[in-house]
Amino acid sequence: MERAPEASEGARKLFAGPCEFVAGAASFESLIPISLPEVAFAGRSNVGKSSLVNALTGRRTLARTSSSPGHTRQINFFDLGGRLMLVDLPGYGFAQVSRSMKETWQDLASAYLRGRPTLKRVCLLIDSRHGVKDTDRETMKNLDAAAVSYQLVLTKADHLKPAQIPKAVAAAEAVARKHGAAHPQVLPTSSETGFGIPELRAEIMDVALGH
Repeated sequence: MERAPEASEGARKLFAGPCEFVAGAASFESLIPISLPEVAFAGRSNVGKSSLVNALTGRRTLARTSSSPGHTRQINFFDLGGRLMLVDLPGYGFAQVSRSMKETWQDLASAYLRGRPTLKRVCLLIDSRHGVKDTDRETMKNLDAAAVSYQLVLTKADHLKPAQIPKAVAAAEAVARKHGAAHPQVLPTSSETGFGIPELRAEIMDVALGH
């Protein structure tokens, strides 16, 4: 989708502005009160959620990253300029923790997704090297059931050859077409090189703030 230059510039300014960690919620009761529009980031453990949040905001340490899957163990809220809340959800899939802890995270994420009327979209991150996995499909089914709008975002596109990126996008879009709550467009990104980051910023601003 082509966007007007002023839209991309507006998104760049928004994400370059103040962005502060607000709170981390480890239980439904500790979720912050509903206020600003929210865009959440979900995906398998180690898919690069925290790195993407950092890349979007142009900061290296806003969201803590780790080479160990399952580093994000709570729902983290980041206030973007008093206009938008970025929400980093716990990863699913490969975290080296107990089954009971995984179930706790899953229940927390599900409760959040179903109970936030200000949630404008979930960015569901997919590792571009591996494509949509069974755990991703299960999450997509849950988002469909909760009637939560979501969009597939490919991460780590710098690990693909340029000719492979359109194929990865097409494969993910074919999966998205089978899900009622999924946005039809898939966005490829790289937190390392910045590829696709301006487009994702503009998409987030458009859906969350109506710009």
